[in-house]
Amino acid sequence: MSMTSERELKNKYLDLLEQKYNHEEELATEIINLESVLELPKGTEHFVSDLHGEYESFQHVLRNGSGNVRVKINDLFKDELTNNEISELAALVYYPEEKLMHVKNQFDNRDELNEWYKVTINRLIKLIGYCASKYTRAKLKKALPKRYVYIVEELLYKRHEYNNKKSYYQTILNQVIELEQSDDLIIGLSYSVQRLVVDHLHVVGDIYDRGPHPEKIMETLTKYHSLDIQWGNHDVLWMGAYAGSKVCLANLLRICARYDNLDIIEDAYGINLRPLLTLAEKYYDDNPAFRPKKNAEKHINELEKIQITKMHQAIAMIQFKLEMPIIKRRPTFEMEERLVLEKTDYDNQTLNMNGTVYDLENTCFQTVDPEDPAKLLDEEAEVMDKILLSFQKSEKLRRHMMLLLQKGNLYLRYNGNLLIHGCIPVDENGDMEAMEIEGKSYSGRELLDQFEYYVRKAFEDKEVTDDIATDLVWYLWTGKYSSLFGKRAMTTFERYFISDKASHKEEKNPYYHLRENADMCRKLLNDFGLDPENGHIINGHTPVKEIKGEDPIKADGKMLVIDGGFSKAYQSTTGIAGYTLLYNSYGMQLVAHQHFNTKEKVLHDGADELSTRRVVDEELERKKIRDTNKGKAIQEDIDILKELLHDRYLK
Repeated sequence: MSMTSERELKNKYLDLLEQKYNHEEELATEIINLESVLELPKGTEHFVSDLHGEYESFQHVLRNGSGNVRVKINDLFKDELTNNEISELAALVYYPEEKLMHVKNQFDNRDELNEWYKVTINRLIKLIGYCASKYTRAKLKKALPKRYVYIVEELLYKRHEYNNKKSYYQTILNQVIELEQSDDLIIGLSYSVQRLVVDHLHVVGDIYDRGPHPEKIMETLTKYHSLDIQWGNHDVLWMGAYAGSKVCLANLLRICARYDNLDIIEDAYGINLRPLLTLAEKYYDDNPAFRPKKNAEKHINELEKIQITKMHQAIAMIQFKLEMPIIKRRPTFEMEERLVLEKTDYDNQTLNMNGTVYDLENTCFQTVDPEDPAKLLDEEAEVMDKILLSFQKSEKLRRHMMLLLQKGNLYLRYNGNLLIHGCIPVDENGDMEAMEIEGKSYSGRELLDQFEYYVRKAFEDKEVTDDIATDLVWYLWTGKYSSLFGKRAMTTFERYFISDKASHKEEKNPYYHLRENADMCRKLLNDFGLDPENGHIINGHTPVKEIKGEDPIKADGKMLVIDGGFSKAYQSTTGIAGYTLLYNSYGMQLVAHQHFNTKEKVLHDGADELSTRRVVDEELERKKIRDTNKGKAIQEDIDILKELLHDRYLK
């Protein structure tokens, strides 16, 4: 672009801005406002990871801000309220609708209830003022319950130096109670507190699979005021299926069957699995290797268990078949060893893997043609066509996948930190591993950028099911140079059919032991254009086994791993119920969560989950908005507005 056309484009942009700011005073006021905002303390960032469908645990962590709500209540009311009263107020903020019902049942006298309303509303107003102390009035206003903004603002900014308005404030509260608006106001105020204690939410991957309600988590995120998502391997699996990858679809159906979560597909997203059941009933019998994993919170009868077992086998065999053509047409994927159906001796029921012959057990090869093991039966192909069409026609699923696309990335550089679900593929020497895509070699950040490009490209044409884009989305799930998988091979076939557990081992990328080294972390931060001395890498994906002494804070604090086991399937090995991270203007704190009992325990006993906080970093000087990504964007706006002011008004 020539200098002349650049200048013309800039003038057009300034012309548009001038239409928004009609007068010099309006422009100056906006500059003053933005300059002032830069001096406010940075908002609190909240990091969660590996939610795996555990909606209730996620809701609790979200509602209590990883303990931040209770900290604020305690700071404000520690000299005014007892511990029990603090717990009661915290429970009200977390679950206002349910707690109100519980509280109201305790009062026989209407006057006593009305007095409780007055005291509680005043406490919540005071708490909102405290939580909003670092926000502008405009930002606070957006967080307030819309129906009661006027009332709340009047009560928030009341003054006691003069008694002129004392009866005015009393009348506001009395009228709220008399007109039976108290419950709605308290509910609105409680949600305002939740919103104010967390300025921005980071979801560092794996919302889907294993747990029972990923769709409810996604629905919550669609309404959240400020968030970003770093895709996890399980999220990309669902994205790939929606974008047209039948092998991704087969994988996620298999996982749902394995964890007895097929109702996510049928009930939550309205996708008909009857064709798969019909196929499974025709070809498969009971098989202990394919029984759904036990779920303590869910009871299924023997007939349902057998049906799921049959469907599990049917979709697993379809998956193994669908993988083979991709492996063969993409030699740069380097996955030839995963052509397991070709390596199987069907007469002797053995598998020759890398020169070792293994006996196979619990096999279910009824639909496999030994002469052409990749060939789908016509019935299998029809089943996948029907389910894929239903998958792409689900309106709720479309909304959730588009949220992942719009709010998500493969990695994110945010406020000096690198957020990534899995890993950055490296060799044993710590050098970036390269992969060839479409005739060109990529490594490090460039490789991840290519992966993300093709994920987005897969969405552009969902009718295409076998192009490089959909193949690479599947590769992200299972390939050895994938930043999301982070292992050399996925041994699903061996886990089903071979008893020798040595064959199940999945070798991790060297990243996972090299990330313990601070210099390695500095190198990675530098490669991603971040300050290696002040930045951190924030990871999920690999559960931290605290029960065995593993530390989530690694490499002298440069590496933070926050997958501690939200998923109940992992908690027996991790010993905790997940890690989360808080980053406010004073620094970073890692929060370790104990097992979340039930919402009822919180409501009735005031028994909040116990959280342990560890300081990761303390800022020598309190961080301001000007030090953040948002601050840099605001500064760019200021620079443009100043140019407009000088160009059009101060010549």
